Amino acid sequence: MNNSDQPIKRTRFYLDKLNGKIFGVCAGVADYTGVDVLWVRVGTVALTICGVGFIPLAYFLMAVFSDNKPAGLYHDREEQKFWQGVRQSPARTAREVRARFRDIDRRLADVENFYVSSNPRLSAEIEKLR
Repeated sequence: MNNSDQPIKRTRFYLDKLNGKIFGVCAGVADYTGVDVLWVRVGTVALTICGVGFIPLAYFLMAVFSDNKPAGLYHDREEQKFWQGVRQSPARTAREVRARFRDIDRRLADVENFYVSSNPRLSAEIEKLR
């Protein structure tokens, strides 16, 4: 259902038919949450056996109304983990990204300080640029 002119929404739930067994619902839930697919399947079967009546209905409705997972949703495993974190806690992910940028900024300042302190000519050139 995803047209090539529309951007892929990485914070949406998708069926994962490639890794799925029946309709790809459990694999999609696992991909969406970051929980291992085995535990999602065990939980689904256990809740169904325990008599939670809405589980089969919810499973079927998700299979009917959800879109299939786009082929290029993630480029690698690290990107997949990042988007799973965004879906679980956007605020925590934003804090982690800000912390990474602060760390990069600090490290660049350390490199600049090292080279500038040992080279007065370079230090003067940098001061002229500011």
